Amino acid sequence: MQSLSFQTTRSVFYEEGATAKIGKMMADRGCKRVAFITDSMILKLGLADAAIDGLKKAGVDVWTFSDVVADPPEEMILKAVAEAKEQGVDGVVSVGGGSSMDTAKLIAVLCAVEQPLSEMYGIGMVKGDRLPLILAPTTAGTGSEVTPISIVTTGVAEKKGVVSPQLLPDCAVLDPDLTLGLPASVTAATGIDAMVHCIESYTSKRLKNLLADALAVEGLKLLGANLYKVCETPKDKEARGNMLMGSMLAGMAFTNAPVAAVHALAYPLGGHFHVPHGLSNALVLPHVLEFNMPEAENLYAELAPIIFPALANKSYAEKIDGMLKGIASYSPDLGLETTLREVGVEEKDLTMLAEDAMKQTRLLVNNPRDVSYEDALAIYTKAY
Repeated sequence: MQSLSFQTTRSVFYEEGATAKIGKMMADRGCKRVAFITDSMILKLGLADAAIDGLKKAGVDVWTFSDVVADPPEEMILKAVAEAKEQGVDGVVSVGGGSSMDTAKLIAVLCAVEQPLSEMYGIGMVKGDRLPLILAPTTAGTGSEVTPISIVTTGVAEKKGVVSPQLLPDCAVLDPDLTLGLPASVTAATGIDAMVHCIESYTSKRLKNLLADALAVEGLKLLGANLYKVCETPKDKEARGNMLMGSMLAGMAFTNAPVAAVHALAYPLGGHFHVPHGLSNALVLPHVLEFNMPEAENLYAELAPIIFPALANKSYAEKIDGMLKGIASYSPDLGLETTLREVGVEEKDLTMLAEDAMKQTRLLVNNPRDVSYEDALAIYTKAY
């Protein structure tokens, strides 16, 4: 058996209404004043109320930072860190999407060490520990609550990653109540994002391993069986919970067998055109799968009946064809945009996108098939 290294968050707590217990969790860790990291919409919708009330009831003071935006820019993170230090926080909580959780992870680290953020980009570059940290996702997509990764927008549009075990939280709190009010488009896009995590982890060239494969398979079972259901019946708590669990398993999988070209080509769409991450993935996913087919066909055949059980007894060729068609049908079936032009990309932008995608070497090295600039441009052109 190949050698492997596996890491994930220290604990997971799943329960309806679980966020109300975050206060006791932080108090048990000795926290007196925490930074609560979220975005303005989460506050407006009242999704943070139970956690904030629970913290106060547990005797923990709360300083709230709700200026998180999608694709969190470096300057926003540094502003939040400076304010958190002024507030004298001794712990960090986030109830929110991937951007809020990624921001919270970095605040927890940067408030505990003297090392500048600019020296943390890359893999294993963080020196020192962090403040106590608890994360509760409001979408079933990013899996950020169980990953040692924070993605930051630097400069004008480039994205860089901080990848280090210190970013793993003390606890990932999964509360299906937080996802009940999500719009169908967000539910769909984030669900596809989680499926991409599983698919890319399972086919990851560099670090594919038994443990990540098992997590990816179980994640895909849950996600594939519930994606349409949560979009059609959004108040179905069981389906919502299954999506949260599937997204978390996907996060654990790609932490240990990283994502690849789908994400590499999606990041420039978010950086330049502020396309939500899940939708960015959905736009390029069918075309990257088709590109990867010469090298990943056997693996896709294995995944096909897991995502689409009706393919279980089909021939090898039918499994491949069925998977490609099934994946390609998600976006139109669920009302998402299906072409780059629909999200504001112009044909003249394709070369810029391809150039930026090639900068994502951390991701491209994991792809089952080598990707050149010409390949990236061809994929964007098909997606256009």
